[in-house]
Amino acid sequence: MGKKEQNSKSSNDKKLEEKESNSVTTSSNGKIDTTVDEEAIEAASGMRHLSGWVRYLFMTIAVIGALYHLYILNFNPIDPWVFRSTHLVFGTVLGLMLYPGWRKASSKVHIVDWLLIIASIYIGYYIYANLNQLVFRFGVTPTDMDFYVALVGLLLVVELTRRTSGWVLPILALVFVGYVFAGPYLPGILNHNGYSLERFVTYVYGLDGVFGVTTDVSSKYIILFIIFGAFLQMSGVGQYFINVAFAIAGGLRGGPAKVAIFSSGLMGMINGTSAGNVVATGSLTIPLMKRTGYPPQFAAATEATASAGGQLLPPIMGAGAFLMAEITGIGYSEIIIAAIIPAVLYFTSVYFMVDFKALKSGMKGLSREQLPNVKAILKKAYLFVPVILLITLLVQGFSVIYAGTAGIIACFVLSLFSKETRMGLKSILEAFELGMKNAIQLISIVACAGIIVGVIALTGIGQRFSSLLLSIADNNMLIALIFAMVISIILGMGMPTTAAYAVAASAVAPGLINMGIDPLLAHMFVFYFAVISAITPPVALAAFAAAGITGTDPMKTGFQAFKLGLAAFIVPFMFFFSPELLLQSDSTVGIIIASITALVGVYLLSAAVQAWFLGKHAQWYSRIFLMVAALLFMLSSLYTDLVAIGIVLLVIVIQKFINKSDMIQKAA
Repeated sequence: MGKKEQNSKSSNDKKLEEKESNSVTTSSNGKIDTTVDEEAIEAASGMRHLSGWVRYLFMTIAVIGALYHLYILNFNPIDPWVFRSTHLVFGTVLGLMLYPGWRKASSKVHIVDWLLIIASIYIGYYIYANLNQLVFRFGVTPTDMDFYVALVGLLLVVELTRRTSGWVLPILALVFVGYVFAGPYLPGILNHNGYSLERFVTYVYGLDGVFGVTTDVSSKYIILFIIFGAFLQMSGVGQYFINVAFAIAGGLRGGPAKVAIFSSGLMGMINGTSAGNVVATGSLTIPLMKRTGYPPQFAAATEATASAGGQLLPPIMGAGAFLMAEITGIGYSEIIIAAIIPAVLYFTSVYFMVDFKALKSGMKGLSREQLPNVKAILKKAYLFVPVILLITLLVQGFSVIYAGTAGIIACFVLSLFSKETRMGLKSILEAFELGMKNAIQLISIVACAGIIVGVIALTGIGQRFSSLLLSIADNNMLIALIFAMVISIILGMGMPTTAAYAVAASAVAPGLINMGIDPLLAHMFVFYFAVISAITPPVALAAFAAAGITGTDPMKTGFQAFKLGLAAFIVPFMFFFSPELLLQSDSTVGIIIASITALVGVYLLSAAVQAWFLGKHAQWYSRIFLMVAALLFMLSSLYTDLVAIGIVLLVIVIQKFINKSDMIQKAA
């Protein structure tokens, strides 16, 4: 390495250290500043820094967009296609203004972007003005103008997705598009008769593709809860969650890592994107974890694992619950209730992982003087009301739209109780703007995922794939599940969770259902693996985002996150062998016993991964025994529980009498 390169590297290291030291500051009274670094979030996402009249134009469009969605959803429902198309127009206009088309672009909006913006607005107008005819023409007998409008619309969706989320999803969409025209030349189940370009383009840019179920969920639910999340942030409620997490867990051994689990889990539930949540909360929690003593790689992996897991957490599940309800027709309340125990198992496992790591390394928590004042926290306990209200309304059967809107209003009303959190007109407008800004990426990815869903519906490849899955597995449930797991993870690699699940639900879940698996179990299975694809190498988006904050090796961070989130790779298989974990049982006692033994299982799983049991380092053979016992405890069977107890007793004997070494060994 040359001297110039060394100096450059040294300079970069210094910048990274300065960034981290600025991310976690200590106030004059010695307390940790728990404010999330918004500039770091914008820098990491590659957004333009808008200024002048363009900045005000962006804010105006964003505020109008947010109010438009709330008005239509609550007061004046309109034709679904018109609503979804205007939803996409708002996302496209704002996205083209905010995200540059190439890496070295200036902060000024390029003339090409303005032309594309005009084109997107015209497409929205064309659908509105010709709605009655398009319903019958699109995908059947389109006119030349129909074709050109749909073609430009599809290209805009792909380009917007490329700008906001990178190349992975657009390339996957283009592969599916290629299949439409290559089908007549392919053998076996991949063969189909083929389609004309005009029919394909107008079909996919219609209600069975781009404007299908994915955009339906985005326009009705995702946008609503992203605005809700923005109000949580602007009203100080979101910051209060982080302060509560610090007050509860900050003083425990390895406290900042446990804070990351709580705060990132809560914010990830609402956020909707694993990588986005990593950047939002990781800029605060990761430097604190490093300061406490966690290795940078472990700190980054912990944040990535917690942020990804937030999308498994009811009642919002990063919008996954709404999408699952729309696709399956299963009641929303049934889905979130079924997801409770698996989510608890996941976060309990991650908690034990970081706790054992802290024990092994002799870490301590933050001092009480550095933590938020408990009395001040308790005085503001009313700030929990928006989330409690939201959950209560959802569980009681009120509509998702009603509950979400009530949560937004509650955020505003409660902010008025304190001078520190009070939202004036400026804050309200900024909250609406932030909501639409945060929604841009998700609007683009669900539209792009709609292309894939449209191709699957048009060609029937989903049903053929189901047949292939059945023939390969030869009706062997375990083999079918393993195939489904691998395919769901591969389809989800490099994609945000919502898009990953939408694709997996169309391509994988039908095959499992055809094998006789309950639809809820099948969709929950593929949803879990769509979520944890974000921490699965070789393309682990959440882990890569966290590695960018710490400056660690992305691949090694990905493997560390994979280890920490190992429970999420096991729990979905337990759905089928222990349906009690999804509350699919009439026996309350059976559900309680299955939950307790599963918790013991994840404890032993964490002990095996971290090589720490009964206050001592566990040798390789003890770790194998612990792993086997963990799997047996997760199965809902008295016989397997008894065998697991026997194995644990054996490990206890090994730890007490055979492995006498008390030497503390650090994790790899």
